[in-house]
Amino acid sequence: MKLQILPEIEIIEESETELEPLYRVIIHNDDMTPMDFVVHILKTVFYLANDKAAEIMLTAHVQGAAYVQTLSKSEAEKRVNKAHFEAGNAGYPLKFTMERE
Repeated sequence: MKLQILPEIEIIEESETELEPLYRVIIHNDDMTPMDFVVHILKTVFYLANDKAAEIMLTAHVQGAAYVQTLSKSEAEKRVNKAHFEAGNAGYPLKFTMERE
């Protein structure tokens, strides 16, 4: 019978890691941006389904603002900046803001 030597196993204790804070993305109504453009941005930048994008757009239209989604800070910033860039290129003042959850 042959003896098998096993490698030494080092146990590493899990340490606390700081997770990136979460931010709520909010869309704000304006009188210039067409509704279909808003839905397009919500679908292409925030990856929402057509029904959900339309619901959020209508909520913002009626109430002045609407919750879009919660993302990590860096992802929220990236998507908000992309949405503002695309809206600016199209000549619309579409506005999104972020608030810490």
